[in-house]
Amino acid sequence: MATGRNHRPATTRSRGIPEATVARLPLYLRALTALSERSVPTVSSEELAAAAGVNSAKLRKDFSYLGSYGTRGVGYDVEYLVYQISRELGLTQDWPVVIVGIGNLGAALANYGGFASRGFRVAALIDADPSLTGKPVAGIEVQHTDDLEQIVDESGVSIGVIATPAGSAQQVCDRLVAAGITSILNFAPTVLSVPEGVDVRKVDLSIELQILAFHEQRKAGEEAPEEEETAPPAAPPAAAVAKRPEPGSDGDRPAVMPA
Repeated sequence: MATGRNHRPATTRSRGIPEATVARLPLYLRALTALSERSVPTVSSEELAAAAGVNSAKLRKDFSYLGSYGTRGVGYDVEYLVYQISRELGLTQDWPVVIVGIGNLGAALANYGGFASRGFRVAALIDADPSLTGKPVAGIEVQHTDDLEQIVDESGVSIGVIATPAGSAQQVCDRLVAAGITSILNFAPTVLSVPEGVDVRKVDLSIELQILAFHEQRKAGEEAPEEEETAPPAAPPAAAVAKRPEPGSDGDRPAVMPA
């Protein structure tokens, strides 16, 4: 099987597929894979759109960029669409991945079993902690960051995953790019600066939780009973009005002197 570093297919970007469509292709693939596992042969655009969480008109337009229009009265062939989308996403070949930062999150990513079934192979694990060097995580020995450039070169990886603390993420990013990495998945809670030609996808769990908290707060506000309208302030008593100094008195406006 070819590796991603040395055998790059024509990408969706070069084929003129919009980035918004590219972002939805994995959603379609996930829904189609579930249908394939249930041995469903065909699916309508409405059914697939509902499973992917988009509207059917958008789905049909997205598939038109792939040259797939389905069959009227029958729908889309599930297995063919799985292959077609997998090919467009570059998942019909092996993509070796390196994970830098083997803390709780990095170790969890290394143990994630879904990578292999989706065209990705964890080729190396790297961490700056000397006590982790040589220890196996998910059956792979952790290597030290001192050897990062050599590891990237020998593993032939083009995709790097950063799961380090924010303070060291940019330095790790710079070293990965210098070593030849051209695509980075960033889990560190910081924005990375990369040169042109390097793609970065950011995953920030705290931001996603904050967005959910915003929606929860709004829902709670909509469910709360409306407060009674506040009455307008009462007019001042007549006695107070009578005591106000008239123009020309000893109050705050001087009297107009006669000519």
